[in-house]
Amino acid sequence: MILIAMKASINPIPGLRSTHPHDSFKISFAPLSLEEVYGLADDPSNGAIALMSGTVRQQTEGKAVKYLEYQAYEPMALVIFQEIAATIRQQWPETNRVVIHHRIGKLEIGEISVLIAVGCPHRAEAFAACRYGIDTLKHNAPIWKKEFWADGSGTWVSIGACEEAE
Repeated sequence: MILIAMKASINPIPGLRSTHPHDSFKISFAPLSLEEVYGLADDPSNGAIALMSGTVRQQTEGKAVKYLEYQAYEPMALVIFQEIAATIRQQWPETNRVVIHHRIGKLEIGEISVLIAVGCPHRAEAFAACRYGIDTLKHNAPIWKKEFWADGSGTWVSIGACEEAE
């Protein structure tokens, strides 16, 4: 396994928003598609596509999870997605495509909650940009999840509050 460490600021650069015609941002109640996101990130100039898939796991901090419910302030979340893409393009200028899709509503164990894909000519940039994308989304996007546990309890959590456990 090869791990590449690159430092990147978590905060997007103020005032930047991606308007690149090939970028794709979506918040959806419908299941997310790995094939669709990969296809949207594909470009003949790419040497690499880094794709991150976040899924609903069966336990959190030792508590059995029954299912999750996601909510988002969609207009602002999409602006944050655009800002993330703009910052990616500034920090890794050879980036060809940025795709950020997040699901909302009730999700069962194993379902995909978020997909981020970045297409670049080289793998190091693709990995670093994709990691920046998910880390920044979890820190900045107005998206919340409620964990419903097997014991019948549950709690709402800001996505950013979960980043240490990921």
